[in-house]
Amino acid sequence: MKGTVYKSTGSWYSVKGEDGIFYQSRIKGKFRLQGIKSTNPVAVGDRVGFSVEEVDGVKTGVISEIEERDNFIVRKSVNLSKQTHIIASNIDVVFLVITLNNPPTSTSFIDRFLVTSRAYRIDTVLLFNKIETYNPDEFAEVKYLAELYRAIGYTCIGISAKEKKNIDQVYDLMKGKVCMFSGHSGVGKSTLVNTIEPSLHLKTKSISDQHKQGQHTTTFAEMYDLPDDIGIIDTPGIKGFGIVNMEPEEIGGYFPEFFERQSDCKFNNCMHKNEPKCAVKEALEEGEIAWSRYNSYLQMLEGDETHYRKNSYEQ
Repeated sequence: MKGTVYKSTGSWYSVKGEDGIFYQSRIKGKFRLQGIKSTNPVAVGDRVGFSVEEVDGVKTGVISEIEERDNFIVRKSVNLSKQTHIIASNIDVVFLVITLNNPPTSTSFIDRFLVTSRAYRIDTVLLFNKIETYNPDEFAEVKYLAELYRAIGYTCIGISAKEKKNIDQVYDLMKGKVCMFSGHSGVGKSTLVNTIEPSLHLKTKSISDQHKQGQHTTTFAEMYDLPDDIGIIDTPGIKGFGIVNMEPEEIGGYFPEFFERQSDCKFNNCMHKNEPKCAVKEALEEGEIAWSRYNSYLQMLEGDETHYRKNSYEQ
């Protein structure tokens, strides 16, 4: 039978079969030995082949095949840095939920996420949440960030999940699509999903004042079916986002404002660092490219994962 993985807990998977029934399933024993380097060989959103076994009147599934993925969001595993963790697969659009200071979301984190989603051909929408909490200066900073990312081609929406502001705009972008919500713990992902579909009753918690970090409320990624042919994937909060399987010379191609100027650089293989007549550096000096974006690029180029992860997002 064919089906789609709706929840992964590490060893058991909830699979919705073609018959519309959910089967608690596990991986076939030998299947684990196929050289999969990810900490989770099966991810939410995967289309799988499975058989059904019945023991004492209880039906369970045995997954024997993963169909080729259209795309997936992957990052370095938190505990095993040499391995990867697939957050979800076969996604039409990902909504990155961002908060200015409660908890803070850095441009470095945003840029790493955007590079990864672009590399795996997934449209990303930036949602600036909790706008009802910002004073005029903070609101101006959010507006600046939104304009920065909007100028390079990303859809940006200021929202209040708590007060239901602009949620209709988000919902319109979700229709007919498999959507993933991601971001740090505490940015309001579960609150947002509950606002979109109150019947889901996802657990939420307040921010820890001590660390200004969110407390993890979603332990595992899980997909839900909504009206209007929407699939919604709620994911655990992400602290760090190490990029995976990307050569240094590839990275600039996933910065849209760099890519469009690449052909104007003197050298075809320009890395936009110390080369003469670099169109990207010239645009940077003229204020056409944001320094925050360029600094993120240099950080990724240097592979400074340890510094990034240790100082930015580990509690």
